[in-house]
Amino acid sequence: MKGIIVLLGLVVALAVGASAVRAGKPVVPAVFVLGDSTLDVGNNNHLPGKDVPRANVPFYGIDFPGGPMPTGRFSNGYNIADFIAKNLGFERSPLAYLVLKSRNYLIPSALTRGVSYASAGAGILDSTNAGNNIPLSKQLIYFASTKSEMEAAWGTHKVSTLLANSFFLLGFGSNDMFQTNPKTPADVAALYAALVSNYSAAITDLYGMGARKFGIINVGPVGCVPGVRVLNATGACNDALNRYAAGFAALVKSALADLAPKLPGFAYSLADSFAATQASFSNPQALGFVSSDSACCGTGRLGAEGGTLCKRNDTLCADRDAYVFWDSVHSTQRAAELGAQGLFDGPAELTTPINFKQLAYKRY
Repeated sequence: MKGIIVLLGLVVALAVGASAVRAGKPVVPAVFVLGDSTLDVGNNNHLPGKDVPRANVPFYGIDFPGGPMPTGRFSNGYNIADFIAKNLGFERSPLAYLVLKSRNYLIPSALTRGVSYASAGAGILDSTNAGNNIPLSKQLIYFASTKSEMEAAWGTHKVSTLLANSFFLLGFGSNDMFQTNPKTPADVAALYAALVSNYSAAITDLYGMGARKFGIINVGPVGCVPGVRVLNATGACNDALNRYAAGFAALVKSALADLAPKLPGFAYSLADSFAATQASFSNPQALGFVSSDSACCGTGRLGAEGGTLCKRNDTLCADRDAYVFWDSVHSTQRAAELGAQGLFDGPAELTTPINFKQLAYKRY
């Protein structure tokens, strides 16, 4: 599965009957997004290299408002970062860092809306899909540079207050699960240790730069995406891969609980993607879906035989809102909307120790 771009695992949450999300007065001054393809809103379109994963061709963006047009999102329309930003009162996700740099608009956006550093294929480890994305370590460097420019334009005290009250959305780990292939229990333990250490250090670095409110989407059942199911003759989930991911997710939960008392003012909401997907996969019809195992845009069995990403000559399902998966690893716009609603104000079992809404309303 080398090079595969992976959805975060939170495909849809327990949000039956969720009302439409509408932007309003923002409840936080800005949103800063760090993550992988599930949160990317166009950074990878500005990276060089033929092997960089990009969502810059039809049918990506077919349902995007004002479209159809590919926007760099790995979705038929909005992705989960957009819907979380909407729940926070913004029109959509902040623009991609590399887009803002190319337009010389980084600081105005950072001070009023935020910035997205998310990059398709990115991992917690630099070695994950190396050379074809913006890894976590480099996303941190870009944020540090942004902060310095913000302070030069607006002053240290104002920026400190803004960052403390801003919402930091993180989503990493899925690509690391696919990219690495540990052979023994010792290899798994060593990999877990490296991942948790790097992730904890990154969160601590963000805290040191002024972040206080962290909404973190944990890795979920990546063994159930169509791109993995298609490798099984029966189309079943890869239980071994899911156990591997679940072990890492549990360690992230423990690491955050350990960090909290060491970092004064640190607040977080951790999304349990395994809990969120369990019900949706077992009873997709209850959420209005007719398919939870096949790609809407793809070819062959489960829509996943033509590769990871949607291509312009692929078969397209008639009703995108009836599918959980858009391509063989990423969710549809509708699934992302329900997922975001579940994290923001859904059942308590989806987020710990508080939900995204409670986190957003904390004041510093």
